[in-house]
Amino acid sequence: EIEEGEFLMIMGPSGCGKSTLLNILALLDTPTKGEVYYKGRRTSSMSENERAIFRRKVSGFIFQQFHLIKTLTALENVELPMMLDEKDKSYRRKRAKKLLEIVGLGDRLNYYPYQLSGGQQQRVAIARALANNPKIIFADEPTGNLDSKSGIAVMNILKELNEKGITIVMVTHEQELTKYASKIVK
Repeated sequence: EIEEGEFLMIMGPSGCGKSTLLNILALLDTPTKGEVYYKGRRTSSMSENERAIFRRKVSGFIFQQFHLIKTLTALENVELPMMLDEKDKSYRRKRAKKLLEIVGLGDRLNYYPYQLSGGQQQRVAIARALANNPKIIFADEPTGNLDSKSGIAVMNILKELNEKGITIVMVTHEQELTKYASKIVK
């Protein structure tokens, strides 16, 4: 069980299925066995449209490899989920700027991913995950491709988000990150 407002860390060695479990919990993949429930409802009974709404409105996903669109600026990458949610252009622009400022990139709005460091790209990915005010953030090894300084900055952002009430579900194999979690599953 994952309680609302928790910072759950799922730990285990490489290849043990952490990312697969996270993808199932985030409704990106369907389990071959077992059931996932969200607020008492079996997710397997959701239509594809309902699952898409969950992914767009309830959750945000931070990928280890960032998955930024190379031809879009940082600002445009953060605006993208709001475009898919058909938000007004002026709202999208204002919210994306605010989110990039929150993650310390207010001076990099018009930079393309290749112009940003790995830590900066991950912070853009965090801002993008926050675009539609998610209740849950799923994070797949968000510090895995970062130097230690950038990794600490990313973890501090996630901790601050959790302190504001956002549920964080994160997978990692890095033992030193457990100090950020309120609950650890191995």
